[in-house]
Formats: sequence, C-alpha cells, structure tokens
Amino acid sequence: MYSKKQYVFDNDKPVKAEIRNYGKSDFPDLIAIQKESFPPPFSSDLWWNEQQLASHVALYPEGSLCIEVEGEVVGSMTALLTDFDPAHPEHTWQEATDNGYIQNHKPNGATLYIVDICVHPKYRSLKLGQLLMQAMYERVVHDGLERLLGGGRMPGYHNCSDRFTAEQYAEQVIVGKLKDPVISFLLRCGRTPVTVVSNYVEDKESADYALLMEWKNPFRQ
Repeated sequence: MYSKKQYVFDNDKPVKAEIRNYGKSDFPDLIAIQKESFPPPFSSDLWWNEQQLASHVALYPEGSLCIEVEGEVVGSMTALLTDFDPAHPEHTWQEATDNGYIQNHKPNGATLYIVDICVHPKYRSLKLGQLLMQAMYERVVHDGLERLLGGGRMPGYHNCSDRFTAEQYAEQVIVGKLKDPVISFLLRCGRTPVTVVSNYVEDKESADYALLMEWKNPFRQ
C-alpha cells in the first residue's frame, strides 16, 4: 500500500500533506469533493457514488489514492490496469472504466489507466494534482508497467469550437498558443499526447471530446 508524507506550500507557508490509499471511511469526503470539483454543466451522473468507490477499493486498492492537507481529505485519483493497443486508440471513458466501476480491471494489464483525478477548488493552488500524478507514475515504475494512460478533458474547447476542430484546438494548446485548464495541466505533469478521441464522455464544455495522453515508463523499453 502507498503512503507518502511531505510538505506543500500555501504561498510561502509550508503545510503538511499526505498521499495514501483511500478506504470506506473516506467515501463521504470523496463524493463531496467530486461535487465541488465538477459543477454543472458537468453531468452529476459522473460524480462518484459509494458503490463505485467500494469497487475501486475491492478490485485495485493500489490505484485508489487520496491526498490530505493538514489531515483533511481534499483530492483523489483513481486508476485501473488494462491493456492498450496503440494501433486502435479509440474508446470511451465508459468502456475503459466500466462506467467507473472498474469491473474490467485486468490484474496483469501493462497500462495504468486513469479513471479520475480531482482536487477541491479551494486547494488547487497547492499543486496537489501534480503530486497525485507523480504518485501514479511511481506505481507505473514500481510495478514495471508500460505506461500511464488517460483521456484529458478539453473544457476550454467550447470557447472556440466555432474556429477550430477538436484536433486543431488540441494542437494550439500543445504548441502554447492556447491554454486549457486540463490539457495544459497534464502537459505540465509530463503527459504527452496520443490522439484526440470523440464521444469520450458526456461533457458540454469539451463537446464530448478528450485528448488521450500517456506517460511511458522510462525504465521499460
């Protein structure tokens, strides 16, 4: 199991943080954080429920992480193991994650697939998302996996969908001509683009598109 304690900085003030595996006692906090992190127009049907969280803990506890700041749970990240064929990258979030229940988790899979990452808006200036992502990279290395993979929402796309296709928008973000709250964050975390996928998840801001992005294990060729 995973437990990592360190300090993060609130402006110039160091504060204690811990990344650890989440359990049943954390479920109410995790559900509340989802509601704060993904307000409308994001679909409330995609917020975690207790049955999904229980499935995460039962099937792949190693991929069920939360982060505390001064003892308060303020974010989480969830993953499963799967197999990925780069020649056929198209898929939906529902297909990849079993609608968030991860019943399709493959214990011998070589790809760590990110089901979800969220941080309470009040704490996003502390760069906790990057710490959660780093913890998942450590899982990839520790278990000798091929890659970390996941679809990144493009919530800025709705602002310019009349001027760019989804692929053109992603490229504008990648070359730095535009900024996107999610894709730019993932680039800063070290993720690299694979391809844009359509009908990935119900998301009006992204017009249901996502940019599939990966992080390859540098120790595995």
